[in-house]
Amino acid sequence: MVINRRRCGKVPVDRDDMKPVIRLARESDAPAVSRIYRPIVESTAISFELEPPDESEMGRRIQDTLARYPWLICEIDDRVAGYAYASKHRVRAAYRWSVDVSICVDAAYRRWGIARGLYTSLFAILAAQGFFNAYAGIALPNPASIALHESLGFHAVGIYHKVGFKLGQWHDVGWWELDLRPHDISPGEPLTLEAIEQRADWRQLLASGEASIRANPLSS
Repeated sequence: MVINRRRCGKVPVDRDDMKPVIRLARESDAPAVSRIYRPIVESTAISFELEPPDESEMGRRIQDTLARYPWLICEIDDRVAGYAYASKHRVRAAYRWSVDVSICVDAAYRRWGIARGLYTSLFAILAAQGFFNAYAGIALPNPASIALHESLGFHAVGIYHKVGFKLGQWHDVGWWELDLRPHDISPGEPLTLEAIEQRADWRQLLASGEASIRANPLSS
């Protein structure tokens, strides 16, 4: 999970007409997504990537993800404020009801409730698809990320000790898990994202997290 704490420019924080919108990502979001993600890769160990992906690569990742899993954008006043997505947990077939999740919020929108809002919508869609488990890996220490995940019902699973080397030192990664829905004895195959988009409640699923996002941020 990624929360960008670096300031990337000021945004207005006192307007009451800034309605947040949660929507599916588009390939055209690649520049904004790259802008948010770049400082995380360059300056922190939150992401274990060593080189920030360019806009072309980020566009490819968005398209590849949307072929199967949701990639959501939070947009405020026509600006991408954050994003969240799911991905395959492991390769072997019996893992196919589980996903990994990740989230990244622009530092300029810190404390707006964007992470909670994006995750709320993401989990609603994943549950509707028929996924049962979500897993989040967090490079340690990261108390803000841990607090967010545990406030949403995640439970600690364990720690990979000294699993990644970046910025001149070894880093631990903790893993947290969340039940997305009750576990069936005979689960059906997870549905495609395209199938969920055809449901009558698709718009409600997509917008379910918007109420968690504040028009004005909490004070630091």
